[in-house]
Parts: sequence; C-alpha cells; structure tokens
Amino acid sequence: MGTTIRPRERDAILQALRAGVVPRVGQQHVQVGRAEEVKALLSDVHRIADGGSAFRLAIGEYGSGKTFFLNLVRSIAMERKLVTVHADLSPDRRLHATGGQARSLYAELMRNIATRAKPDGGAMGSIVERFITAALTEARETGTTPDAVIRTRLASLSELTGGYDFAEVIGAYWRGHDTGNEQLKSDAVRWLRGEFSTRTDARAALGVRTIVDDANFYDQLKLLARFVVMAGFGGLLVCLDEMVNLYKLANTQARNANYEQILRILNDSLQGTAAHLGFILGGTPDFLLDTRRGLYSYAALQSRLAENTYATGGLVDYSGPVLRLANLTPEDFYLLLTRLRHVFAGGDANAYLVPDDALTAFMTHCSSRIGDAYFRTPRTTIKEFVNLLAVLEQNPGTDWAPLVGTVNLVAESNPDLAPLAEEDGSARPYATDGSADRTEPGVGSNSASASSLEDDDLATFRL
Repeated sequence: MGTTIRPRERDAILQALRAGVVPRVGQQHVQVGRAEEVKALLSDVHRIADGGSAFRLAIGEYGSGKTFFLNLVRSIAMERKLVTVHADLSPDRRLHATGGQARSLYAELMRNIATRAKPDGGAMGSIVERFITAALTEARETGTTPDAVIRTRLASLSELTGGYDFAEVIGAYWRGHDTGNEQLKSDAVRWLRGEFSTRTDARAALGVRTIVDDANFYDQLKLLARFVVMAGFGGLLVCLDEMVNLYKLANTQARNANYEQILRILNDSLQGTAAHLGFILGGTPDFLLDTRRGLYSYAALQSRLAENTYATGGLVDYSGPVLRLANLTPEDFYLLLTRLRHVFAGGDANAYLVPDDALTAFMTHCSSRIGDAYFRTPRTTIKEFVNLLAVLEQNPGTDWAPLVGTVNLVAESNPDLAPLAEEDGSARPYATDGSADRTEPGVGSNSASASSLEDDDLATFRL
C-alpha cells in the first residue's frame, strides 16, 4: 500500500471510476477479493501457453465487476506473454451472422489486439514484424534464404481451414518488407485485421481468393492462435463481454445459430483441438440460466454447462467451464475503499482526505440506503465514493461527516432485463422485481399469452 502512484495512472483510474467504467490501466491498485477465481484463470493461461485450450463463462450480476475481472485476466495473460484480443458484443457484432456482424466482431477484436509491449491494442503489425524478424534470424543461423524459412514455418497452417491464404498473406507481407513496398505490407495487415470487404479487392491487392467474413470468423481465430505462437508468444486469449446481447436477440433462429457457435468453441476447447487458444465470455445469470432465451435453452449447451451438483453448501468448484464470480464481502469492500483513498492521494498516506472512520460511516450509510447491494454490485457505490473525495479535495477544510449522509444511492438495475421484443413485435413480460415472469399456462394468463411465452417460433402463428 506504500507504493507511489504516477499522476497519469491516478487520473486514468479515477476518471474511469467516476464515469462508471473499468480503468484500462492500474487495475492492480484497486483489485480486491476473488483470489480463487483469479487463480483458476491463471491456470487457464498456463494451459494455453503449454499448447492447450480453455473456455470459461464469467457469470456475475449486473454491476458486480465482470468487466473489471476480464480486464484483470487480460493483463495477467499479457504478463505471461500471451496475445489478447477483446471486444463487447452488440447488435452489430455477433459470433454468427450473415449480414457482416461476425466480420465486424472480428475486426473489433483485431483493433484491440494487444501484447505486453502494446497493451492498448493495435499490435497486429508488430506481431507480424516479430515473426519476420525471427525468420530472418533463423535464416542467418542456418544459411538458408528467408523465403524458405517462412514457407517452412507456415506450412503447418495449411492443414487448417483457410490456412493457405493466411500463409500467402504473411508471404506478401515479407515481400513488402524485403522490397520496401509499404503498400503491400499495409494491405497484408488490413487483410489480417478483417478490413477487406470484398474478395475482388483482396485478390487485386494480395493475390488471395478469400477474406475474413462471417463464415470463417472462428477459423481465423484458430489460425491467428497458431501464428502468434510462431511469432514467439504463448498463445491467444479471446475476451468477449456483453454476451447478454445474444440473449436479447428476438429471432430464435439467429439466437440459436450464435449458441451453436458457442457450442463449437466449447467442444473444441474441451476436446483439445484448438491449440494455444482460450476464450473468456462475460455474461449475466439470465444469459446462462434462462431456459427460454439463455444458453440453457440450447440442450447441448445446458448439458455441458451444468454446474457440479456436489458444489453445494459452501463447497466450490473452479475447474468447470462456468465461473460464477463471488460477491465481494463487506471486508473486501472496506479494503477497496482504503485502496481508492490511497489512489486518490497518489500513494501518499499523509495526503489522505478522510480518516478510517469516514470509510465505516460511508459503508453504514450505503447499507441503510440499499442494503447489501452496495458491496454485491459496487459500481454505483464506488462512483459515489470517488465523487465524495473529489468534493473534499476541491473544497479544503470541508468536514466529511455531513457530506456522507447526503450521498444519494440507488440499487443497480439491469437495463438488459427490460421487456424483450418478440418476433411479432410484442414485448415479453417481466416481473416488477426485474426477474423473468415465469407464469405457467392456465395460471393467471390466457392460452394465447401462455403459448407466446412457451415458444418464440409460434409467436406469429394465428388460427
């Protein structure tokens, strides 16, 4: 706790927390709790680096810190020499689509591709350069030509779907590197990022007949995982957040197609056929457990993602594909407040704006306003605490005690649990407490509404 925090890092952390978003840097300064979950993901990182695969669903309530947890795991993976890519799913970015949404997701992932040397993304060019540099070094040591070394290294990619064109693009990058053709190098990187929209343009620029599109989204990630290992990294970790956007898809066929893609990824990971590749997907309990729209609505996924029946009564199992993020305890939250106070002071204990008594008073006030939600879903509480410190900093001499009682808190509500549009344009009813309305046919509902709740495919059927 005695470490000094650089002003730039301090400002980045505080600005992000005040906006209710996850800071991109300095997560280690505010990380508390969830040691066992981090340890479980660390074992996955080691497995990926050893040539294995991993698949995890990080499930937590809205505002409980899923995104922070994913960012923390990403930073750990980069420290272990893995390449990471991350993106948030949205209506325009999905795992499976026919209108370009999957290619859009791939392009977003590639924009955010990061290594330890370039943690903020945009690392594709440097990864390819590292591969070329390693090939040149090997060519000098063995007395062979760089062309021969590159062809030999890339030969193993041909056994994978799309591997031949992937190797051709890397070869084109080498030709651009060797001849000083910056345009050729740029086109090769654009292809790897999924930025070509037509095969005609790709063929004219690079001489390849395929591009990254909706149909080969996952195959390209498997190719990229193999390639980054050839470039000297440990593997590829893919982090996808806001998976609830798949749960919100009104069209049953589109939703199931995305769940089939998740099933394919899960099967490859469990069977070990995807080398040096790991996936972490962040979602809410409804995304997983809802038997009508969630992953549990797909029978094959429900059987594979079923929780360990012996992990009850306080017993835990962190080895399965579903990782439920434990709630912070009041003790964890107190530690979090002390760390936030420390960050705000720039690491100088003499510059603390409030004493320890203020921390307990703030927690007591939060508990009286929203109950134990203040530490279970702490986003709003953290934001208000940082706001309190900001006021005290800008108004020297102000007493903290009266201000604590004026902090206005409301429990986190999940906008993703608003009524969902059905395929006929009607809305899916939800209970006022935010939970899904599970009304059974014949109990407080007419047969028409019951049938619409039973099956999306029948939503537009009329006699």
